[in-house]
Amino acid sequence: MPDSSRDLPSTAAPLSSPTGSNGSTGPSPPSDEELWDIVEHHLVRYGGDFAPRMIQRARGSYLYDRQGRKILDFTSGQMCATLGHNHPAVVQAIHSACAEVLHLFSSMLSPAVVELAEALCQRLPPPLQKALFLNTGSEANEAALRMAKLHTGGFEVVGLSASWHGMTAGAGASTFVSARKGYGPTIPGNLALPTPNCYRCPIRHCQDQCDMTCLAVGFDLVDSQSVGAYAAVIVEPILSAGGIVEPPEGYFQQLQRHCHDRGMLLILDEAQTAFGRLGSFFAFEQLGIVPDILTLSKTLGGGLPLAATVTSETVEADCYGKGFIYYTSHISDPMPAAVGLAVLQVLTSENLSEQAASRGDYLKRGLLELKDRYEMIGDVRGRGLLLGVELVKDRDRRQPDPETGAAITSRCLELGLSMNITALPGMGSVWRIAPPLTVTEAELDEGLAILEQAIQDCI
Repeated sequence: MPDSSRDLPSTAAPLSSPTGSNGSTGPSPPSDEELWDIVEHHLVRYGGDFAPRMIQRARGSYLYDRQGRKILDFTSGQMCATLGHNHPAVVQAIHSACAEVLHLFSSMLSPAVVELAEALCQRLPPPLQKALFLNTGSEANEAALRMAKLHTGGFEVVGLSASWHGMTAGAGASTFVSARKGYGPTIPGNLALPTPNCYRCPIRHCQDQCDMTCLAVGFDLVDSQSVGAYAAVIVEPILSAGGIVEPPEGYFQQLQRHCHDRGMLLILDEAQTAFGRLGSFFAFEQLGIVPDILTLSKTLGGGLPLAATVTSETVEADCYGKGFIYYTSHISDPMPAAVGLAVLQVLTSENLSEQAASRGDYLKRGLLELKDRYEMIGDVRGRGLLLGVELVKDRDRRQPDPETGAAITSRCLELGLSMNITALPGMGSVWRIAPPLTVTEAELDEGLAILEQAIQDCI
C-alpha cells in the first residue's frame, strides 16, 4: 500500500486571495469542497472521472493546484502545450490580438491568418502549399476527409485499427481505438487495417520485428470489402491513443504505394507529432514520404485551439472548382493565428526540434533503466518527446496490467507528477509520456524519480 505519510514535493508560495481595485480583500473564493460539489451537480463527465486536483495556474513544465502544490506535467496538458504552459511569447500574442481583433465573419481574413499561412507553408515541401485554419484536430481531419472524397469522387476511408482521429462524424468514423460502441451507425465506407504493433502483432504472425505482412493482409481484406469507391487512407505517424505504436521503417512508403495504386489520397494526421516533438519539424520528414493532405492541431496552438489542413494546389483547385465548403463560426480566427505565428517563431529561434531529440534520448535512457529494474515494464518505445511505456504482469506472456498501471498513475499524481495511461482491450496498458519541448534535464530527472517512487509504493 502507498505510504500516505510520505511528504509531497515542495510547494509553491500560497495563492493570494482576490482583491478589489482599491486593494481591499474581496469575497472569499469558494473552497475546494464547494467547487467539487458544483462539479458533482453540474458538469457532464466526458471521459471517465475527473483528476482529483483543482488546477489554479500553470507555468512552464508545472501545474499548481489551489493549495500551491506543484505538479510536473508529463503530458503537456492534452499533448498541446509543447512550449510549456503560459509561454511568454504565447501570452504576448494573446495580449496583442486582444488589442486588435479576436474574431471576424468567416469570409474575412486578418493579416495574422495570411502571415501564418506563409510561415507554415515555407516550412513545408512544394506540394503542400494550401492551408486551411480551424480549431481542433477533429475539424482538421473532417476537412481533409471532405476534400479527399470530393477530389476522388469516392467515399471509402481506410484507417488503422488502433487509430484516433477525433470525435466529429467523419473523424470519429475513422477512429477505431475506442469511443465507437453505443452511438449507432457511423458514416458508411470506413474500413480498418491491422495496426503494425511490433510488441503485439495483430495477426499473430511475428514478434518485436514487423515484416509488414499485416499491411499486405490488411489490404487484401480491405479490397475484398470495398465497393470500388476508395477516397483516402488516414494515419498517424505514431499512434498515440493506440499505445504509442511506431510502424516499422519503410511502412509508410509501402502504404503510400498502396494508396496510389488504388487512386486514394494519403492523409497524415500529425496532431501530436508535428512541430518538433519527434525531433524534426514534421514527422513525415523522417518517414521518406510527403502526404497528399497533412493535418495539424494540438502542437500548433501552444495550448490554444488551432488546427490546420494543408494540401496541394492541385487538390485545392479541384475541390474549389467542385464547390468545396467547410464553413464554421471560427474558421480563420485571428487570435489563434497570432498565437500560431508565435509558436512557429519560438520553435525556430529556440531550436526546440533539436532539443526534443536530445531530451527525448535522455528521457528514454532513464525509462530503459527503470525497465532494467522493474519486471512490470515490458516495453519502452517512441521517439523524441513522445514515448510509451507498456506495463505487463510478466514479460514472457506480455499480459497487460491495467490495475497496477492505474494505481501507479494515481500515486504519481499524489507525489506531484501528471501521467497519462492508455488501457484498452487488445492494446495493452501504456503510459504516454510527452513533456513540453522546453522541459529541462533536471525536470526529467525529477519526473523519473517520482515515477520510480510511485512504482515502489504500488508493487
